[in-house]
Amino acid sequence: MTSADFRRLALSLPEAVESAHMGHPDFRVGGKIFATLGFPEHGWGMVKLTPEQQDLFVQAEPAVFEPFQGAWGRRGATKVHLKPARKPSLRHALSVAWRNTAPKRLVAQLEKGGLM
Repeated sequence: MTSADFRRLALSLPEAVESAHMGHPDFRVGGKIFATLGFPEHGWGMVKLTPEQQDLFVQAEPAVFEPFQGAWGRRGATKVHLKPARKPSLRHALSVAWRNTAPKRLVAQLEKGGLM
């Protein structure tokens, strides 16, 4: 995967928009960040998961997913190594992060089959 692939997948989610903070792009839904790109450095991204979700992704693909160090990582912030990532797993991780962050009304629409 490339940065362009990550961006395209993130922006394909309902009402996702690109913004920026701290010198790198981020992706938001309802004004809240669900993913970032180019952090901690080029070739990496971040998805906002729960600790339980993070454990599942890291166990399934340790070459792709890695917890951040410290409290942020313990709360679910998960690094994504783009080069070994494959489209289905990255799409899944971004979708989970989007769902964790999206407003409840949007998630309800999704569950009724109106989105994604």
